[in-house]
Amino acid sequence: MNGFRIYKSLPLRQLRSFSRWSVLHQEVAQAAAPLSIPVPEGIEKPVSPKIEKLVAEITTLNLLEVSELSQVLKKRLNLPDAPMMPTGGFVAAAPAAEEEEAAPKAVKTSFTVKMTKFDDKQKVALIKEVKSLLEGFNLVQAKKFVESVPTVVKADISKDEAEKLKEALTKVGAIIEID
Repeated sequence: MNGFRIYKSLPLRQLRSFSRWSVLHQEVAQAAAPLSIPVPEGIEKPVSPKIEKLVAEITTLNLLEVSELSQVLKKRLNLPDAPMMPTGGFVAAAPAAEEEEAAPKAVKTSFTVKMTKFDDKQKVALIKEVKSLLEGFNLVQAKKFVESVPTVVKADISKDEAEKLKEALTKVGAIIEID
């Protein structure tokens, strides 16, 4: 209470200077605090005793207790239920093989049509067919395309389109592979 009376009796100019002094005093006190030296790379950073104690207690828990701890932390921290990714150290080799067998094979959705050979007797018909099937080709470009065998006719197309293209080109003497 007496401190307040002192402030009340001081002129405004002195109060301002006192306020500035107190701010300056706080800055100096913070600057004089011991500096922490950063830990060099390759050396473990020291852990606080509180964290060390928590780690020691958690490592003594069994699997059921860890699960319960996880659920409580998710509720308290409002964390979503995200699937956990197994790490390499915890996954056994035998179950991984079983999972691969149980998992459906990846379905290929894009195919590449490749012309490997053609019949020389049907070269003209093949050039005309290539000109009509591939957009933007004139006769000269189609001729150069056919003569540059083996070459990719179309890439990244559906299976139905690849089958239709293969059927049309094999009718005119081309040997086609679908990858």
